[in-house]
Amino acid sequence: MAEPAGKGTLEDIKEKGKITVIMTNNANVYYSYRDEYMGFEYDLVKKFAEFLGVKLEVITPGWDEMFQALNSGEGDMIAAGVTITKPRKKLADFSEGYLEVQQQVIIHKNNDSIDKIKDLNGKKIHIRPQTSYEQRLEELKSNGLNIDIVFHENMPTEELIRMVAEKEIEVTVADSNIAKLNQRYYPDIRIAFPISEPQQLGWAVRNNSDKLREKINEFFDKIEKNGTFSQIYERYYRNVSIFDYVDIKRFHRRLKTRLPRYKDIIKKAAEKHGFDWRLIAAMVYQESHFNPYARSYTGVRGLMQVTQRTAREMGINNRMKPEQSVKAGVGYLAKIYHRFDEIKDPETKMLFALASYNVGYGHVRDAQDICRKKGWDPEKWSSLKKALPLLRERKYYKNTTYGYARGTEPVRYVRRIMTYYDIIKQKAHE
Repeated sequence: MAEPAGKGTLEDIKEKGKITVIMTNNANVYYSYRDEYMGFEYDLVKKFAEFLGVKLEVITPGWDEMFQALNSGEGDMIAAGVTITKPRKKLADFSEGYLEVQQQVIIHKNNDSIDKIKDLNGKKIHIRPQTSYEQRLEELKSNGLNIDIVFHENMPTEELIRMVAEKEIEVTVADSNIAKLNQRYYPDIRIAFPISEPQQLGWAVRNNSDKLREKINEFFDKIEKNGTFSQIYERYYRNVSIFDYVDIKRFHRRLKTRLPRYKDIIKKAAEKHGFDWRLIAAMVYQESHFNPYARSYTGVRGLMQVTQRTAREMGINNRMKPEQSVKAGVGYLAKIYHRFDEIKDPETKMLFALASYNVGYGHVRDAQDICRKKGWDPEKWSSLKKALPLLRERKYYKNTTYGYARGTEPVRYVRRIMTYYDIIKQKAHE
């Protein structure tokens, strides 16, 4: 028997040739990196759209508005790392669970005062409201745990983790998958212990969407069996070797042992575009530590950590070959550099280009728009490095073209490159 036509039904989705998925804009779910979309949930829904044979549309109304957007017909389903709980089952139907998680206490790595649940007595625990974390902490309170739950409206869990890393707050809570992913960005955090039993993540559909829910379950069953789910999971949660930001001592050692192998290649590419080869060498080190086989969980490869898209755009076919990687990376940097021709100071222009290479050109333009709204000069690095981190915060990124970005990363990225550049200028021999 055919499912009655209606918004969000499988029949409706196939009829219009498109599925609209409600997601959140963060590092765990869906975001733009170097002008390409990614995220654990995004990779899954992209595969699901292919499975259905329809196009994918993503909307990001915000965590607190997701179920309203679903039930009002704005989207066909929610895929946002949502745990299946009794209160949420009253709002929508859920697929079978596809990933088991536990709520984990997150503290700074140097905090040795919290090792078990009773150590939370007298502590402030910072979380976002209307989450499964709130439900669990309220249960612990009712069982006699003396905690103060501090709510942060519209603040992603990732941002609270950053605040723990920077010692702005002492304790937060995150699902284990979110905690694991963010530990590579914030190595100063410690995942202390779980406070919940294992829970399942699920995709949510409206109550009239039985066939869609069945199709989701069929999809997960298929990708579990053929290994696709494991591949996507490994990409985001198990490969922790994204970038090894080493100390200066190791950098000095690698200048002697590794740079000489690639110096001529770097010089050739830099000179072609009128760049200082020592700056490009610093950039190569930041990207790969002069390792031509370096690979990131995001899919970038080689000395310059080039994406497949950039490789095609720059006309290379092997990102692992040093000459091709450097040619493509420097060529792409030059292309971005000249897109900032309104900036007259060459050094500032290069800082903007480097930031764009890391986080994406669109995000840098979004940050410039934030500068304008705040009355900051959008052509000054001193302004941009204040604006980029604001792209983590919903109140800023919700009004931008490219949405959420891990905006602290390009600032650190540029700072490290310029530090390495200064050292190379002093130490390397032309």
